[in-house]
Formats: sequence, C-alpha cells, structure tokens
Amino acid sequence: MGIFKAYDIRGLVPQELDAPLAKKIGNAFARLLNAKRLLVGRDMRTHSPQIAAAVIEGMRDAGADVIDIGLASTPMTYFAIGSQDVDGGLCVTASHNPGQYNGMKLCSRGSRPISAANGILDIERMCAASYPAPASQRGSVQQLDLLAAYADHVASFARIERPITIGIDASNGMAGYTLPHILERLPLVRATTLFMQPDGTFPNHEANPLKEENLDPVRELVRKNALELGVSFDGDADRCCFVDEGGRTVTADLMTALLAREMLRSKPSRAVVYDLRSSWVVKEEIQKAGGIALRDRVGHSFIKATMRAHGAIFGGELSGHFYFADNFVSDSGVIAMVTALNLLSREPREPLSRRVQGLRRYHATGEINFHVEDKSAAIAGLKARYAEGRQDELDGISVEFGDLKSSEWWWFNVRASNTEPLLRLNLEASNAALRDRRRDELIAILGEPQS
Repeated sequence: MGIFKAYDIRGLVPQELDAPLAKKIGNAFARLLNAKRLLVGRDMRTHSPQIAAAVIEGMRDAGADVIDIGLASTPMTYFAIGSQDVDGGLCVTASHNPGQYNGMKLCSRGSRPISAANGILDIERMCAASYPAPASQRGSVQQLDLLAAYADHVASFARIERPITIGIDASNGMAGYTLPHILERLPLVRATTLFMQPDGTFPNHEANPLKEENLDPVRELVRKNALELGVSFDGDADRCCFVDEGGRTVTADLMTALLAREMLRSKPSRAVVYDLRSSWVVKEEIQKAGGIALRDRVGHSFIKATMRAHGAIFGGELSGHFYFADNFVSDSGVIAMVTALNLLSREPREPLSRRVQGLRRYHATGEINFHVEDKSAAIAGLKARYAEGRQDELDGISVEFGDLKSSEWWWFNVRASNTEPLLRLNLEASNAALRDRRRDELIAILGEPQS
C-alpha cells in the first residue's frame, strides 16, 4: 500500500514522505478545496516542523492564506478547523505509528473528514502530475496560538461533582502538550501522570494503547497509587484506552456503552453510532438509556457522516475513537476521559469495575488479524460456508446464529482492513466455550493469525 490511505496520508520519512512531496500535497490539497484560507497543525515528531513548513509553502503557492497553529494534537487541530473561518486544514501526524513515520489527517470546512472516498486519491493523482506554477498572488501565513481556547473548549464538557483520582499515560505524545492546560481548568481532578514530555522518538513505549502491553505502565500507576481509573493516549491523542481501579482493561466498546449512557442522560431521544465490531451490549445499553442505536461501518469518516446524517450525539469505535456532536462531530480522547470522569464522580459512588461488570454478559474474542492474499475470495467463501446464518455485508461479512437469549447464540464479522493488508475477525458468543469453538473453526478456515 502507498502513503495515500483510506483515512489519511502516512509513510516512512524520508523514504516515502519527504519535504518536496509534502509541498506537493499541500498544494494539491489547496487546489482540491479551491481554498482561500487553510489551517495547519503538527505533532511532536522530529520531522514534523519540516513537513509542516513544506505543506504550508505548497498551500501558499496555490494562493491560499494559511493559519499555522504550530504544535497541536489531532483533536486540537479538528477544533481549530471547526472554530476558525477556514476552508479546511490538516494535522501533520502519523498517529500511533513509530517515530520514523509521518503523515497528515485532512479535513474540509467544519472539520469534515477527507478520506480516499472524497479527496485523498484525488490528491495522490494531482501529486503524480507536474507541480503547477505558483498563483499570481501567493498566500500569506499567520501564526495563531489556540491552546487556551482549546483547553477552554474541552473543559466545557466537564460536569465533575467531587474530587476524583485518575492515572494518565500520555505516551510521550500530544496529550502531554494539551493536558496540562486542560487539567488546570479541572480543579476536582487529581491526576497522576506518566510520560507527559512530548517526544517524537517515543522512548518509553509504543504510542498505541490498543496493544495490551502498552497499558502496563498505567495499570501499575493506578494500582500503586490506588487511583479510580487510568487512561492511556495514542500519539496524536485522538484515541484513548481505559483501565479500571484494579488495572483491568475496559474495552472501547464497553466504554462506548458507558459513555453513551452518560451522554443520553440529558438528551435521551438522540442517536448514538457504534461500529459493527462492538459487543451486542452496546446496542442494548443505548436503547435502555432511551437512545437510538445506529450500527455503522468501521472508520472515522463513516461514523462522522452517519452522526451528521442522523443528528447523533455521540459515537464510539472498538479502536478507541470516541466522537462528540458538540466537538464538531469529531473524535477526542481527552473529551472521552472528561466524560468518564463526569460519570464516575456522580453519587452514588460506584467504581468503574462495578459499572462495567454488568456489561460483560457476552464473550468476545477481541480482534484477530489474518494475512490473506485474496481477501475478496475469502469473504465470499465465508458467505457460502455460513449461508444458514443471518448475514449482512455492511462491512465485510457479518453472520449471526441463534437467538440472543439462547445458550448457543453467536456472531462474527470478517472484514478487510482499510489500512493494512489484513482480514480482521471479531466474534462474540453467549458463553466462553462456544466462543472458543467457533473462533478455532474460523481460524482453521482463515489460517494462522498474525501476531
């Protein structure tokens, strides 16, 4: 796969992405949007200043004025694009990838995402052509510090009713840049922190909290200090993962169920969007809270579009992305953290483990990955093999068997990754033995799982 991906642009520096290509991308992006005014933020990677500067030069060559907000997490950039009068913008970041990678996440006006379906592939084609002559009137560039405004915005989500303790691992990513300013606006939060110094070499651990081993530091922090919960952020702070007061992982679908309840307290008739890999519990809990449960494809561009189309108040994905209507329909790990603190701070006081206990009523495998040469043929084979089940093809193939209340109920989804050459399996069942048996059956069909 090249650097122009389904949801963003991402590659090795300088082998796949360098300053000259970044300049072309900035220029093509401005021309794609016919932009008069654009905004650029960047993360803490060692090459991000160079890549961002090149992007800005390309935009200016296309005649666009540029607001340069400097260091910014991806959610801060989304906020900036949504709150400023600009035609769009981007954040120079490679998210959770190792330090030798960089890339860009792009939006049009109002922080609407640009993906392969509505612009990234056009940018790729434009970059393959000759670089155009600069506009007769080159654009200007203006530096703008929006950190305080962003911190005020995030703090506005707080409804914290009592002092509450939390452990935070910023993973040497951009959460370490924004969080100190946010936390000083949340006087009831007693935060104990790890790896807050932004460092694009990620000296302590990979900035990907979906990998269980990367949660070990925050687990230890929570247990050692008897904290009420822990949260670990990815590199650009648009995702986070939670652990309870005992250090046990609370998967993002269960957090979606909990946070949906919290969001629906004040607006019980609104829609909530969740991705189709999530536990059946998510749908049940949204409906119990008076909301409308909307199951959707995997990927932020799909979730955000569905939220906008249905006026949804909140959305969540198994990957740790949490979306908020009042945050320009964008994802924010920090707002997810604040919302969790709102929930836990209310009386009657109940620990996170107990709140989650009732949600662990089904048995899931978690996501299992397979390298399969012919992904379409593999999915077609599963469709034929499991023809007796209730099927849908919203994203890959999903098949359900039995009745939800029976002892032999189970379902699975197999879908092609949008970012890697893999098939991804998620399976859930009414009991652990059935889960394991059906998981082994599917592994026998799809081959050895990837580590």
